[in-house]
Amino acid sequence: MSFDVAVEVVRGQTRIAVDFSAEGGLTALFGPSGSGKTTTLDAVAGLIRPRRGRIVLDGTVLFDSDAGVNLPPERRACGYVFQDGRLFPHRNVRQNLLFGWRLREPAQRWMQPDEAIAFLGIGHLLERMPATLSGGEAQRVAIGRALLSGPRFLLMDEPLSSLDEARREEIMLVIEQVRDELRLPILYVSHDRAEVERLADRVIPIGLG
Repeated sequence: MSFDVAVEVVRGQTRIAVDFSAEGGLTALFGPSGSGKTTTLDAVAGLIRPRRGRIVLDGTVLFDSDAGVNLPPERRACGYVFQDGRLFPHRNVRQNLLFGWRLREPAQRWMQPDEAIAFLGIGHLLERMPATLSGGEAQRVAIGRALLSGPRFLLMDEPLSSLDEARREEIMLVIEQVRDELRLPILYVSHDRAEVERLADRVIPIGLG
């Protein structure tokens, strides 16, 4: 699966321009804080509209300013794992996992809840509320929720940044499983060089001159 992203986004007084192509695997957008990495993910997800440019996923045009194409987020079939997890605080783990799965058409689901729960090792957490989870547990649930939304690809925004060293290693192993066993394309944001060197099949420098 290929990504072709060439967009210009303006946020406040800041202009962000990115232009890259990638083929499957895990592609890391690497650069300092404030360089536009998360903005790029948001543009791919359809959460913000670029000023101009084009975003194409495996031949499907998600955004094209010249052609007037701007698919809404729910039609882009991406799973988004945020830096802070963003689990629904009033829903337990099971309900969080099933949220996106229930919204997806049955024909678009490629993973069942029991499969995701076993894959991530979170069966013991299903009745827990998000406020009672550790950082690592919450990120496992966030990844499970993203997988169960039937995505064609994943967006991951600094998923390790708020974790301690032990939990970072734990979630890094999960990300490697998603990359290698599920073979799901991932656009991954980080400013940590060692993390990127371990996980990424390719690195796209953002805001590095």
